[in-house]
Amino acid sequence: MFVRFHCHLIVTPNRPSPGQAPLSAPAPTCIGDHRPGRRRASWAQSSSCPSTPEVPSAPDELVGARFGLLLPLTCSLLAAAFCFAPAFAQEPTPEPVPASGEVQPAAAPPAVTAEQPKKEERFSVHFQATVATQWHPSFPAPYSGKNSLRPGDESATSIVTDLFTGARLWKGAEAYFQPELAGGAGLSSTLGVAAFPSGEVYRIGNPAPSVVVARAFLRQVIGRGGGTTHVDAGPNQLAGTRDRNALTITVGKVATTDFIDSNPLSNDPHTGFMSWGLWASAAYDYPADTRGYTWGLAADLTNDWWSARLGMFLEPKVANAEDLEWDISKARGLVAEYEARYTLAGLSGAARILAFLNTAHMGSYELALQQAPTAPDVTTTRANGRTKAGFAASANQDLGHGLGVFLRLSYNDGQNETWAFTEIDRSLAVGAVQSGSHWGRDGDEAGLAVVASGLSDIHRRYLAAGGFGFIIGDGRLSYAPEVLVEAYYRCALTRNVALGVHYQPIFNPAYNSARGPVNVFTGLVHVAF
Repeated sequence: MFVRFHCHLIVTPNRPSPGQAPLSAPAPTCIGDHRPGRRRASWAQSSSCPSTPEVPSAPDELVGARFGLLLPLTCSLLAAAFCFAPAFAQEPTPEPVPASGEVQPAAAPPAVTAEQPKKEERFSVHFQATVATQWHPSFPAPYSGKNSLRPGDESATSIVTDLFTGARLWKGAEAYFQPELAGGAGLSSTLGVAAFPSGEVYRIGNPAPSVVVARAFLRQVIGRGGGTTHVDAGPNQLAGTRDRNALTITVGKVATTDFIDSNPLSNDPHTGFMSWGLWASAAYDYPADTRGYTWGLAADLTNDWWSARLGMFLEPKVANAEDLEWDISKARGLVAEYEARYTLAGLSGAARILAFLNTAHMGSYELALQQAPTAPDVTTTRANGRTKAGFAASANQDLGHGLGVFLRLSYNDGQNETWAFTEIDRSLAVGAVQSGSHWGRDGDEAGLAVVASGLSDIHRRYLAAGGFGFIIGDGRLSYAPEVLVEAYYRCALTRNVALGVHYQPIFNPAYNSARGPVNVFTGLVHVAF
């Protein structure tokens, strides 16, 4: 049995400006009040659902006291990292594995190896924790609405910890269980920016830390030949060998983005880009509860250079809600994805495209405007059978010398209300990630990316008339595409500990040219075993 621990920490003070209202908890996109995604999941979360009762937020003093208790714990974990790192260093170092706990897709398996089969891991236990703080100074805003980013300077802190456990049951079968503790808030309680700047927060009503079951699933891998490949140990992944070509079936509680829309250069807000518009294809309103998780069934068929994936997942009963609709005749999310892997001038790359069709008890923007040309409310028009359809495409390409580039393009029809992720109907993101090996620091990493987001015509007219979604709504609208730029640097202090900083200028937040620009700063500490 091999035991390995992961710990991610991001720390900064949470100081609202004088006279500012107490920060409420980030509403998970009810991942409709939400996810980040959250990591993704992939993780993301933010505002409050219009259709669900508002949970009173804890007073600042209480939230501060709770985080005051968390900071000593953080320091203890850091101390433990340095104390125990030498002991762990005696064991062979596996290849890096994403620390987010996302289920690793069967696609793009490691190269076929002629080595003798390695001993299979029977059980695994991993741990991660992330504490994050973001801050923005005051910015120009002639007016604000109930879902606006607050124009006064503010900061917000969040914490997420996960315990990853796994066991091998029979040939090809693995079971995983992942409890998660999360608390804290996003800026303005995760409101006011469509491509929200932190994938670490949820749109929940109470900032007090609480424990939930994030993932609980069974994975069955059916080998189909093509040689053998080694699978490294990691969160929600048991070390061992398997056939290079395989059919992988997963059922249980997961994050949709564990299987679909996974771009290796931008899919984990713990260690890379944090904006919702960068670690996911933002116009894919993927099925999830307010914390970014759902129940579903997914299949991945991998054969040599290509993979095909199918999935069906539960939708929330109402937008951005915690409760899921188990009657799939009423609500469901269907998705199919194809991925091709290739080599260009000796450098690896991959491209993927997916199509999705979500069905749920959604409201109609057009009907809401017909019923109330001023101050429309899309939640009053909800009906069974409404759909949202669209596509997402992404690619990543290695350019050599530790440099990689990626692209994400996504679209949905934008006729019915956003249901689970965030209020974006069109999205284009491009970015680059550079390994520190280029300047002699192999563990360091730098990234730069930009995402431009837009709305359908009916969606923007709904907001301009005074309508609100679950994450944006300024009461009126001078429409312009929302543009977010993100730059970060992650500095590895040791093999286990890294520090990072992020800077995100946001133009036309919530598609409103009358407000902003906004400058968001983030600091983080990442510890991994």
